[in-house]
Amino acid sequence: MSYNEMFNPELVRVAVVATSKEKAFQEAASILLEKGFVKDSYLTGLLTREESFPTGLMTQFLNIALPHADPEHIIKPFVMIVRLQEEVVFQQMGDNQEMKTKDLFFLGIKDGKGQSGLLALFMELFMDEEFVTEFKNESNPEKVYQSFKRKI
Repeated sequence: MSYNEMFNPELVRVAVVATSKEKAFQEAASILLEKGFVKDSYLTGLLTREESFPTGLMTQFLNIALPHADPEHIIKPFVMIVRLQEEVVFQQMGDNQEMKTKDLFFLGIKDGKGQSGLLALFMELFMDEEFVTEFKNESNPEKVYQSFKRKI
């Protein structure tokens, strides 16, 4: 499956209310479970993995988080885009320093080998100032989806 195929307009949410990363995880897990992308164990897997391997990422133009669970919790590969109304605290990849973000990209990867390529793709996207500006200013979920589809 190509990365492009992992994006789905049904998995784009903007203006989500969550007061913590855990609440954001619960919201995303509920939607992903309902739509058949993940197993019942996904939320626990997501929380466990985030605790061991934080996913916050400070890029030049936007702080993001790339939460994901191990492949055994995933039914179908996906990328879920969630923009929160307010920032929540994440720990950064690598150094565990606190950072805030409201832009979360849940990665559902069935093949662990694909993870590094997908992470590199997000790094490249979020180093593109024009793309980031378009993304930050867009509030229509369909248009957010289309902007990613054009770039992937």
